[in-house]
Amino acid sequence: MPTLISTPCRIEAVTNKTILIDEYIGKVRSGHSQVSIAYLQCPAGWIEPGQTPDFEEYTLVLKGVLRIAYQDGVLEIPAGQAVITHPGEWVQYSTLETEGAEYVAVCLPAFSMDTAHRDS
Repeated sequence: MPTLISTPCRIEAVTNKTILIDEYIGKVRSGHSQVSIAYLQCPAGWIEPGQTPDFEEYTLVLKGVLRIAYQDGVLEIPAGQAVITHPGEWVQYSTLETEGAEYVAVCLPAFSMDTAHRDS
């Protein structure tokens, strides 16, 4: 029988601003370690620490513009576009000062703070 995930697990993450993370599938909500799927709502001017994750992340921007800095530059991903970040590559997620972003993130294997390897 299929497993229904009727509600996500809400996680509030605080960096310079609070973001809302609704995990539908992953270590927290469903106990899955092989994949995580979450919906993120990030306000304007949000920035998180850089990271060099062990996982691949597939990101689909639904609203606004998501900015991803990487070793050689910066990408700005508007609603309707997607981006893939790769294991072992440094990235830093943020939003524009004037506009936040909403997006779906899929991580393989599942996201965890231990495997994100965030900058101190």
